[in-house]
Amino acid sequence: MSALASEPSVDSLARIREAVTAAQGALARLQKKDGHWCAELEGDSILQSEYLLMKWILGQEQQPLVDGRPGYTLRKIVEQLRSQQRPDGGWGQYPGSGIDISATVKGYFCLKLAGDSPEAPHMKRAREVILRMGGAERCNSFTNFYLACLGQISWNAVPAIPPEMVWMPKWFYFNLNKMSAWSRTMLLPLAIVTVLRPTRKLLPTQGIDDLFVNHSARHRLKMRPDVPAFWRGFFGTVDWMLKRVHDVFGTRWRRRAIERAFQWSATRMGQEMPAPTSGLGAIFPPMVYIQVVMHALGFARSEPIVQRSERELDEFMIEEGNRIRLQPCFSPVWDTGIALYALADCGLDVSNPMAEAAGEWLRSKEVRHRGDWAANVAPGVEPGGWFFEYANAWYPDVDDTVMVAMALRRIGGPANVASAERGVRWILAMQNDDGGWAAFDKTKHRQVYEYVPFADHNAIQDPSCPDITGRVLECLSWHGLRNDRPAIRRAVKYIESKQEPEGCFFGRWGVNYIYGTWQAVIGPIRCGVSRDAAWIQRAGAWVKSVQKADGSFGESANSYEDPSLKGKGPSTASQTAWAAMILQEIYGPNDPDLRRSIDWLAATQLTAADAADPLKNPDGDPAGSWRETEFTGTGFPKVFYLRYHLYRLYFPLMAMGRFLRAQAGA
Repeated sequence: MSALASEPSVDSLARIREAVTAAQGALARLQKKDGHWCAELEGDSILQSEYLLMKWILGQEQQPLVDGRPGYTLRKIVEQLRSQQRPDGGWGQYPGSGIDISATVKGYFCLKLAGDSPEAPHMKRAREVILRMGGAERCNSFTNFYLACLGQISWNAVPAIPPEMVWMPKWFYFNLNKMSAWSRTMLLPLAIVTVLRPTRKLLPTQGIDDLFVNHSARHRLKMRPDVPAFWRGFFGTVDWMLKRVHDVFGTRWRRRAIERAFQWSATRMGQEMPAPTSGLGAIFPPMVYIQVVMHALGFARSEPIVQRSERELDEFMIEEGNRIRLQPCFSPVWDTGIALYALADCGLDVSNPMAEAAGEWLRSKEVRHRGDWAANVAPGVEPGGWFFEYANAWYPDVDDTVMVAMALRRIGGPANVASAERGVRWILAMQNDDGGWAAFDKTKHRQVYEYVPFADHNAIQDPSCPDITGRVLECLSWHGLRNDRPAIRRAVKYIESKQEPEGCFFGRWGVNYIYGTWQAVIGPIRCGVSRDAAWIQRAGAWVKSVQKADGSFGESANSYEDPSLKGKGPSTASQTAWAAMILQEIYGPNDPDLRRSIDWLAATQLTAADAADPLKNPDGDPAGSWRETEFTGTGFPKVFYLRYHLYRLYFPLMAMGRFLRAQAGA
């Protein structure tokens, strides 16, 4: 405990209690009738642009959506994309980010296809930005798939992905089950596309010749400059060889590989028990790619599998006025697990109707199917765990599972506890050899994977990370596990080995070092690591060093690009809550810096008057929530970021609930 610690005043505690009550009320108003929560999951402009480009590839740019919803036209998606263009002409990954050349090329291309004149001021600004950044030839490989399908670049400029990878044995270094789960669902459809090479010929006036600086670059593969020279040469040679034998592979052998790759994908699109799934991977990229695959394979749009895949993707649309935006996926299990855990931190248990309904809904989503994860664990491991979306039984993940398992355990009830314990057994089986946990699979870090030409989404593998490992330990602590167990000791050692020189931890799944430090230190402490341990104290000192004068915290995703920005950025409710929980765990409930952060949360909460003011509440949140426009979630670092619209509510509630319970205990 800090030497300057002192107990908060009665008036201060009363204000915080009022804030907690208001936040609980806001959460209650957002709960669905069946007990779950699911708020908007916001991404960037590429969701609109890639959807539009997909429709042009499929030849559906003039056709209504498959379910014929009135008013749902591509024009509304174009209008949303147009609104996301910045004054400087570019498009970016989040507010305050630099210009993303791939997003900007796709944005320009879509607007041109929609009929915007290349000489319009907004189009000229976009073109000037692209040319200044080196031209459209600098786009990433995933953008190049779209450009090749629409005849703007040669397929020689697109990485070759052999569909034969679906047959690679487990001992082979490049094996599907050694890649990240999201890469598997993306790469096999793309492998089919790169072999079949479906290409739509556009009119010359619709193309983007005006965006290239070096036109010869449109016909050759661009190797990433950050890849070591040896591996650039190695994978460049492999790519050249695969393309040279492309026609030779147009045999029954290759056709069988395409059929097997499609069968693999179609199985993971299944709607039937025991593995219900809302689209391939239940996430935007593979759900787009598989539609291009079915088009290239000659499937009619009237076929049920095609209609279902269209409908599942179109469910991501949100219509407001004359605009439609798309989400990358749904987050109901994640939102419900965290909301329930926050309520448990406020003292609610299964006797509360709100908590009881949430627990019952979460139990209905428990996975009992042996998905891809089973390839890397012992045959006798019982299925368990939870996924992120409404239905994705092939891909339960560790992060959702630990959040749900500790929430169910804390609200109590025999059925909830039994379900949580099955999840914990599954979690323990998923621990990696280095002591840490990854998101979806039991795996190892293989750096060479990051060097392949189609790996520029910066996440072709799914290695251990300290934020997930720390949350696992927090979950295990609620189930009675302590650091006298070898698995816990190995996990703590792994986390400690990942500490940055300043004392903080990298955030793989949230922005960034504030998130990573929050996750990394609380679990070990609750499993028995002393708060006075040197590495814990270094983490606490770093957190205090980035606190602002008003008590708040904030960090921009720019810190992924520039480490000197660790812990720096606009103040947000979610990040202030994460930091407050760190301070309480290390220094105790009477730490003055903790109190300043809690007071800031109470002072910035939306009142009824604030909630009615569009300027103070642009997202229309209920009174009791907070305003937060920043992106504090991470998809792929340096590539794709997320804005979870409930982060600004349930994390502050969690922090204040812990604070009040600690005060009551004291």
